[in-house]
Amino acid sequence: MEQMNIVIVGHVDHGKSTLIGRLLFDTHSLPDGKIEQIKEKCKKESKVFEYAFLIDALKDEQSQGITIDTARVFFNTKKRNYIIIDTPGHSDFLKNMVSGASRAEGAILVIDAKEGVAENSKRHGYLLSLLGVKQLIVCINKMDLVNYSEEVFNKIKKEYTEYLEKIGVKPLMVVPISAVEGDNIAAKQKLAWYKGLTLFESIDSFSKEKEIKDLPYRMPVQDVYKFTGSGDERRIVAGRIQTGSAKLGDEVIFFPSEKKAKIKTIERGPLTSGYSVGVTLDTQLFVKRGDLMCLANESRPKVGAVLNANIFWLGKNPLLEGKEYSLKVGTQKVKAKVIEIFRVVNSSTIEPLKKDHVDSNEVAEIKLECYTQIAYEYYATNQTLGRFVLIDEYDIVGGGIITHPLQPTLSKDRKAIAKERNIFWHHHNLTKTDREGLLNQKAKVIWLTGLSGSGKSTIANILQNKFFTDKKLTYILDADNIRHGLNSDLGFTENDRKENIRRIGEVSNLIIDCGVILIACFISPYEEDRQRIKALVGEKNFLEVYLRCPLEVCESRDPKGLYKKARAGEIKDFTGISAPYEEPINPDLIIDSEKTTAGEAAELILEKINEIMKSFES
Repeated sequence: MEQMNIVIVGHVDHGKSTLIGRLLFDTHSLPDGKIEQIKEKCKKESKVFEYAFLIDALKDEQSQGITIDTARVFFNTKKRNYIIIDTPGHSDFLKNMVSGASRAEGAILVIDAKEGVAENSKRHGYLLSLLGVKQLIVCINKMDLVNYSEEVFNKIKKEYTEYLEKIGVKPLMVVPISAVEGDNIAAKQKLAWYKGLTLFESIDSFSKEKEIKDLPYRMPVQDVYKFTGSGDERRIVAGRIQTGSAKLGDEVIFFPSEKKAKIKTIERGPLTSGYSVGVTLDTQLFVKRGDLMCLANESRPKVGAVLNANIFWLGKNPLLEGKEYSLKVGTQKVKAKVIEIFRVVNSSTIEPLKKDHVDSNEVAEIKLECYTQIAYEYYATNQTLGRFVLIDEYDIVGGGIITHPLQPTLSKDRKAIAKERNIFWHHHNLTKTDREGLLNQKAKVIWLTGLSGSGKSTIANILQNKFFTDKKLTYILDADNIRHGLNSDLGFTENDRKENIRRIGEVSNLIIDCGVILIACFISPYEEDRQRIKALVGEKNFLEVYLRCPLEVCESRDPKGLYKKARAGEIKDFTGISAPYEEPINPDLIIDSEKTTAGEAAELILEKINEIMKSFES
C-alpha cells in the first residue's frame, strides 16, 4: 500500500491530539491493552481519560495540556498507510510546527467550534501555504459543545474559507466533527444535517503527488569515511537519498563543484529514495559534507549564491537587511545575508506592512546572498531541496522555501536600491565615448524580438558579417548560448523569463559601455521587459526590431523541433503554444520575416540605424 505523510495543526487546545488519539482508536491501530493502560493510569491519578494521552507521552505535555514537540503516529485505511505528524499549536512552539509541516503532503487544520477562528488558526493556514502544503482539510471540532449546531458550523466555515481565499488556498473540504465523542470520524452519528464525507473518507481523498523515486537522483553528502588497509584506501561517500534512484556503474556528478565519477561499489543500499547509503567511486575525488550527488545524465540542480525565498520569521530579534545568518539546505550549511526584503506580511491579517525589517511571526519575500555557491532546487520542482532554515548563532530563527526569482519593483529606482545597500558605482578614467572613438563606431543594442523560428539568429549572423566587413566590432547575445552559463539556473516560467531578460539587459548595458555594437536575439515575450531594457541602456542606444511572422510559418520551419515537442506536451510554457507573446507596441522597425529574406532584413536594419543616427546628429 502507498504511504502518505499528513500533518495536524491548529491553535492550542482546539483538539488536535484528541483527534489523533481518536483516529488511532477507531482504526484499531493501538497496541493491545494500550487504551486500558492509559485509562488505569488516569484513574490512579484522578484524571478524566482523554484520547490525547495516547500520544502526548511526555510528562510536561500531560501536566501542561500542551503539545510541545512533533510526534509521528501511524494508522491505515483501506486505501493507504498514513504517518500523522502531530504539531504544536501554542505560539511559543511554532518552530516545531514548521519542522513538522515541512514534511507533509497534506494537512488537517483543527478549529474549536466553541472558540471559533483563533489568530493561530490563521497563522497556521498561512504557514501551510508558505511551506507549499496544497492539500488541506479543515475540521471544525468540538461540535458537541455547541449542540451540533449547523449555524455555528456554517459561520466558522464562511469566516475561515474567506481568509484562506485571500492567501490563495482552497480547502478540499470543511468537516464538522467531535473528536471526543467520535462523531463524523468514521460515522456521522449526531450530524445528520451534514451531507459531506466523514473525516476518514476526506483523508482518503488526498491525492498522492508524484513519487519522489520518479524525480531526478539527489543525495546530499552527509560525510566521507576513509578506510585504509592492505595498502588500499577506500573513501565511502555516505548520505540519505532524497529523491530518485541510481545503480552500480552510473556516472554521478557532484554540485556545486561539478566533479564526476562512476559508482564503483555499493557499501550499503539500495540506492533509492528514502535510504541512507554508502558508495565508493572509481575516481578519488575530494567531495565533502554539503555537496549534492546527482546522476550525470539527469537534469541539473540549480547552482548559485543568490536565492529568492518566502520565509516565516521566528526569531526574537527582527530579520534585517545586511545581517549575516547561517543558511541550511539539505546538508549544506553556509553563511548568507539578506540583501533585500521585497514584502512583509502580517500572517494573521494578510495585510502588507510598510517596513524594512521582519518581526517574529511575520511572513516575508526576501532575497538572500550566500558567501559561496550552493546546489539547490526551487520548491515547486523539488520540495525536499527547496526548503531551508536560517540559524542565528545556535537558534533556528526562520524557515521557508526557495522560489523562482522575483522581478525588481519598477517603482523602485536601481540607484536608490544600490544606495540603500551602500553600493557605489566606480567611475573610471576612460569613458564609453573614449572606447567608441578607439573603435570608430557608436555602440548600440540591436534587439531582435519575435517567436521561435522568426529568423532572429539567422539575421543576426548576416548582420554581424556586414558589420565585420565594414570593420565594426560587434557581439551576438543568443538566447540558447546565455542559458548555458549565466542563466543556466532559470527555467521558462513567467518569472524565470522575466529574470532571464533582466539579466540580459544588465549584461547588454555593460557590453555597450565597452563601445561594442550588440545584437541581442531573444524572444523576450513581454512588452514590459523590453521597455525596461530600453530605459536601462537609453533610448538613443536601443533599436527594437520586431520580426513579425505568423505562428504557423514559424511552426512549419521549426529548426530545433521545439514546436513539435510543445504540441506533444514535452515542453511546458512554450511561447506561442502554452505561453503568451506580447507584440511590441511601438518598435523602431517591423520586418515581415515571412516574406523578407534574412539578407534583406539585415539591410533594412542597417538602413534604420543610419536613419536614426542622422536624426540624432541633426
